Amino acid sequence: MAEGSDTTGGERRSDRTKAAILRAARERFAAQGYERTTIRAVAADAAIDPSMVMRYFGNKSQLFDATLAIDLRLPDLADVPADDLAQTLVRHFLERWEGDPADDALLVLMRSAVTNEQAAARMHEIFAAQIAPALTAALGPERAARRAGLVSAQLLGLGLTRYLLRLPAVTALTPDEIEDALAPALQAVLHPSRGRSPRRQKE
Repeated sequence: MAEGSDTTGGERRSDRTKAAILRAARERFAAQGYERTTIRAVAADAAIDPSMVMRYFGNKSQLFDATLAIDLRLPDLADVPADDLAQTLVRHFLERWEGDPADDALLVLMRSAVTNEQAAARMHEIFAAQIAPALTAALGPERAARRAGLVSAQLLGLGLTRYLLRLPAVTALTPDEIEDALAPALQAVLHPSRGRSPRRQKE
């Protein structure tokens, strides 16, 4: 019994240490990108010895991979009315990022993807594997395949400008204002024929 308790205690300490390392790594990668982040800096942020980071994660590349175990946590879109689909997607990402963007692996990946090929490839992989299938439930496979890339571009653009570049014109907006402004644009991507005014005839 005592031996089992010791084992459990050791596992809990190990889990806490790993969690501390991953949080520190995400914050460093988000703030500095892949190239400028060091094992030593991550260890200092986690208040542990650098050897512990290497013990659990090997090297910087493997640590980076571990921080990118990303689930977009997309809602089930199958029963979302067509007119509410864009608003649902915008609200989902806003609610996710407004909580703690520094600890969001997706934003870590976004910052690093600009300069790191490994991160860029991972970004493509994640969105291809998750956005298109989620849209398929609402749009069908053919339309989802055509629209997923543009949907991803708009949502990633929001994350880039509001949370990484922190453009004043974007950070000044409330989440409700962003939702009201961005949802119609995204809706036009999802359903380009809806709400489109007929082209004026040439006189």
